[in-house]
Amino acid sequence: MTEAWKVPLKLAVVGHTNVGKTSLLRTLTRDVGFGEVSHRPSTTRHVEGARLSVEGEPLLDLYDTPGLEDAIALLDFLERLERPGERLDGPARLARFLDGSEARQRFEQEAKVLRQLLASDAGLYVIDAREPVLAKYRDELEVLAGCGKPLLPVLNFVRSADHREPQWREALARLGLHALVRFDSVAPPEDGERRLYESLALLLENARPQLERLIADQQAQRLARQQGAVRLIAELLIDCAACRRSVASEAAQERQAMEDLRKAVRQREQRCVESLLKLYAFRPQDAAASDLPLLDGRWGDDLFNPETLKQLGVRVGGGIAAGAAAGAGVDLLVGGITLGAAALAGAIAGGALQTARGYGNRLLGKLRGQRELTVDDNVLRLLALRQRQLLQALNARGHAALDSIQVTDPHDTAWREGKLPEALGKARGHPQWSSLNPKASLSQAARQEQIESLASQLL
Repeated sequence: MTEAWKVPLKLAVVGHTNVGKTSLLRTLTRDVGFGEVSHRPSTTRHVEGARLSVEGEPLLDLYDTPGLEDAIALLDFLERLERPGERLDGPARLARFLDGSEARQRFEQEAKVLRQLLASDAGLYVIDAREPVLAKYRDELEVLAGCGKPLLPVLNFVRSADHREPQWREALARLGLHALVRFDSVAPPEDGERRLYESLALLLENARPQLERLIADQQAQRLARQQGAVRLIAELLIDCAACRRSVASEAAQERQAMEDLRKAVRQREQRCVESLLKLYAFRPQDAAASDLPLLDGRWGDDLFNPETLKQLGVRVGGGIAAGAAAGAGVDLLVGGITLGAAALAGAIAGGALQTARGYGNRLLGKLRGQRELTVDDNVLRLLALRQRQLLQALNARGHAALDSIQVTDPHDTAWREGKLPEALGKARGHPQWSSLNPKASLSQAARQEQIESLASQLL
């Protein structure tokens, strides 16, 4: 390691008030608690810092600065600082300004920004791409250019339908700023960080080794998160597929056992959701309900509601639907629970002969003695679809997002209609693989092998 790497690169994040500077820092640091983000102007009133390190080696210091509020007046004041016959360059003129009383009074906020940029290696000039290109922004750039530091414009909120990216590109080019980065801090592109750091490396050639190492680490972290996430989902599915419970052939006990199993599956899914949110450094309250998302960190739609299956496109047989409509207890089947003689009788009473044929072998074999409860294939499909939807949303979400996580309709025909992975079939025959069963043995090599196999298919 060279001596230069022992001193981290310093970047000042600068720009007008309320353009998303703190939001950018939150997303780059994956810290939802960094600074304060709101729609009120001038939220940041002082300089805050964050450090990015790799294997304990500090590579990049990021400084969040207050918003520039009155660049037009400041530029006019700076132009009047020069004495007759003087031709000060930008840094010299700013040094005179910062030594004066106006920097501690009228232009206190601007002075904080300029001091930090002068002490940094470069600046990220954050732009709200939804805003029109106004004279005040050109004046801001002229003031900042006086620091003599490289500036990289960052177009924020470019995912918004009303962005003005073409106008901003033209305006920046007229000011000689041809290098810029599109980086929406609420919904960053998958390669957004890499592009940002690569653009910085073009402006700061001496810092290229640090930035390349940071890029490699960010990509490795992204892959590790993805692999960790699909393993969490695979463990959930194996747990539910292997779950098997016996209950005495008595109506009240059957109903209670059925409800207990449903509750256990719901709780197991919730633990997976919470683990995914934690893995991606989001908070439980970052998820809320709409069509099929989360409510206070919990799925808003019941796993065992037939409508939930329909909304996600999981095919439900006509016999099941008919039985459910007749209210004959076929919800035991639709809901993903295979119960026994009582459920079979309900299916027949509801006209669900197709259902009876499909599930008959699993029901008629338990007509006497103990009944067996298992989780139906359709519920496994539903669990997989919901968790994959959540994972997709987490991968596309920035840590500056204030809105609840939104989950889109799935386009995953394989999980809706195709054959379930072989690992789930194997798990059916190994109840000891499920944490939902008593006397579970979760460390078995065979279980781990099937989890890895299923995770690779999910990935």
